[in-house]
Amino acid sequence: MDKVKFTAMKEGDASDYAMLDVHEREYAAGTADRLLGALVALDESLSGYQVTRLGHSLQAATRAWRAGADTDWVVAALLHDIGDIFAPYNHDEYAAAILKPFVREQVTWVVEKHGDFQRLYYAHHTGGNRHARDRFKGHAYFDDCDAFCEQWDQSSFDPAYPTMQVEDFADLVREVFARKAYDPAVIRAGERVPLTDATLATARAAQ
Repeated sequence: MDKVKFTAMKEGDASDYAMLDVHEREYAAGTADRLLGALVALDESLSGYQVTRLGHSLQAATRAWRAGADTDWVVAALLHDIGDIFAPYNHDEYAAAILKPFVREQVTWVVEKHGDFQRLYYAHHTGGNRHARDRFKGHAYFDDCDAFCEQWDQSSFDPAYPTMQVEDFADLVREVFARKAYDPAVIRAGERVPLTDATLATARAAQ
């Protein structure tokens, strides 16, 4: 059986849903490669900057990697703007929803809120509220989002910066999306991990 028997979900039986579960697991296993393809498509998204959205994403991830960030942070930096193509008005929430089952709660929150935090750098030039992030003051991850935006996001529009390529991050993306979804050992609710690790940064620089 390669298709279910039903035409309405309530008519399905155990064999239908067992078969669908196999198909869904096989499809889910390809999530990382589909995301890597979507990342490449960012090269043709929003224009006007000195680098493409793909270039910006790669540059942010490169900065994170060179700073000694762990896998969750690097993959988040790489995919934080993945929603720009399909969700230009809530791209941050879109990216966070993709990452949420597979990375720390801390990282999901930072990606979800980074749009408001980025407004600090430009909103006063466009008639907006550059202090939109202030509503999150006191949150456990506030300083992490501030650092994420300052160190890796707002600074990654430099066409002269030596940037790593998609293939350099592919194994990290596959590692993250091969994890068991919503595993408490991965989500680590309430825990904070520093954005940078000087020892790891030194080791990577020597590679």
